[in-house]
Amino acid sequence: MAIDLEGRTVQGIGAFAVMVVLNLLYLLACVPLVTAGAATSALLEVMLRYADHERGRPLVDFLRALRANLLRATAVHLTLGVPVLALLFAARFWFTVGGALSLAGTLMAVLMALYLLGALLHGLALIAAVDEPVRATLRNALLLPGAEPLRTAGLVLIPAGMIALALVVPGAGWLLLTIGASAGGYLAALLLRASYRRLGALA
Repeated sequence: MAIDLEGRTVQGIGAFAVMVVLNLLYLLACVPLVTAGAATSALLEVMLRYADHERGRPLVDFLRALRANLLRATAVHLTLGVPVLALLFAARFWFTVGGALSLAGTLMAVLMALYLLGALLHGLALIAAVDEPVRATLRNALLLPGAEPLRTAGLVLIPAGMIALALVVPGAGWLLLTIGASAGGYLAALLLRASYRRLGALA
């Protein structure tokens, strides 16, 4: 029996293989943590095209976006990412103190960290979607969690849920290493397309 090379099965296998390689490229690009922002921005740029039914060349497009977005994405990553880490450290400190005031401090620090994490993810996505200066990107990124709270919550829950899955479910770590980042990026792109189209950020 002849194999239909244009068949959906073969195309599906090919697309899955591309997503696995893209996932590995993304993880490798995140190894120096300082480049994780640029890698995330590049992944989102590729996935925003997929979410908009534009195939493109995911691997080539990822590497191109990684180079093109490196400086701006790293600036956004450091500007918003460092405060997130500081707030999480503060939350851990307040939690160990004990007492009602400590609980209030912990809760406030966690909520602020989540808001800034949402802003960070929006900022990296805006780098991928819109060509604008870093200052304008940071301003819009800080406003978007307030303008789009539900979608921002979904955006934050995607990586948080994947990390929790890897920690709780045996063997899930291998799934995340092979396809997790790509799948998460696609889910994030679906949320982002809806938000940015409504707000006029995308054509």
